[in-house]
Amino acid sequence: MTTIQIPDTKLARATTEFVREQTSDLVYDHSRRVFYWGSLQGRNRDLSFDPELLYIGAMFHDIGLGEEHRGSGRRFEVDGAEAARDFLRTHGVPDDSIRRVWTAIALHTTPGIPEYMEPEVALLTAGVEYDVLGIGYHDIDPEVRAEVVKQHPRPDFKRRILAAFTEGIAPKPETTFGNVKADVLAHYTKGFQRGDFVDTILNSDWPE
Repeated sequence: MTTIQIPDTKLARATTEFVREQTSDLVYDHSRRVFYWGSLQGRNRDLSFDPELLYIGAMFHDIGLGEEHRGSGRRFEVDGAEAARDFLRTHGVPDDSIRRVWTAIALHTTPGIPEYMEPEVALLTAGVEYDVLGIGYHDIDPEVRAEVVKQHPRPDFKRRILAAFTEGIAPKPETTFGNVKADVLAHYTKGFQRGDFVDTILNSDWPE
């Protein structure tokens, strides 16, 4: 494929197996592409990063959309971060590495912050933004981009990923307050009313 390779370590292979069993083809292929895009953007930005940690973060970043997490009452990003932390602890991964993966997953839909943090955190968000939003689309060579998509296709991806977001988040709409997933439910869930920051302040219990 590209000069970027999937890490061939015991932990990376275990990650692939675990996530492959837990997710749909849509999420699996998206997650693999996110690793490639993040890695390629890291190379473009001349960033030094741990490929294994970036891979684990990429593979787990959307696992919180799964059915088993829909009653958690937590943001799906946190559910994914917690799942990754539990997985990494069972494999004896050092706490600092776990912290970086957890943070990268938890912040991957929070623009404007990850880019100022550790490379693995910044590049996971960069990979997600590339695959979902097309941010920096022309930063990657078209031939390289085509290679990645050939290996991990994205048929009808825009519609299907929005449907996956809706299915994963609609059971816990309160978790969309102050984040981009409110836009998803506003478009696709009848009767959804987004939380309003100003109204929350003005209607709080404080007298003034």
